[in-house]
Amino acid sequence: MTCEEGTEPAAEQQHTAVPGEAVIAQLVRTLAADVRVLNEKLIEDRFRAHDLAEIITSMPGIGPLLGAEFLAGVGSDLNFFGTPDRLAAFAGLAPAPHDSGKKSGNLHRPRHYHRGLQRVFYMSALTSVRYDPNSRTFYDRKRAEGKRHTQAVIALARRRVNVLWALIRDRRLHEITPPPVTASP
Repeated sequence: MTCEEGTEPAAEQQHTAVPGEAVIAQLVRTLAADVRVLNEKLIEDRFRAHDLAEIITSMPGIGPLLGAEFLAGVGSDLNFFGTPDRLAAFAGLAPAPHDSGKKSGNLHRPRHYHRGLQRVFYMSALTSVRYDPNSRTFYDRKRAEGKRHTQAVIALARRRVNVLWALIRDRRLHEITPPPVTASP
């Protein structure tokens, strides 16, 4: 018999209860929830004061918290990236070549990318599929092409990088236009 085997029953038999333990645990849960709400409110207020806040939140699927995370990831100046393709690569949404001697065209997810930015675009794409008809149409088209759900959402997220880039470059708000209706034969 090892020491570990002999102590298990003894440890299970010990039940030490501190007076007021349940009340204190509930108080800690309540305080933690209050701190979280306060932090979200402070982040939202700080984000709304930024000059790009209205442009960023005009995109369906991006609210103040994802917008703040976007600004934290890229900063205020997108000129650092030069093109939306570089921003997409930085966010891990553009495939990177993994070619070797005889193989070319072998693409994979980049090894180094900003996971926070990838999360921003992925979560906004997921949300926009539910509420934006253009995003839903794009997603459905990718699914019809045979892409899995995750692949279709990543393709939509990559497209949203281009749209957000253009909105910030032109300093204009996103306008939802209904998707074109195709005539059935």
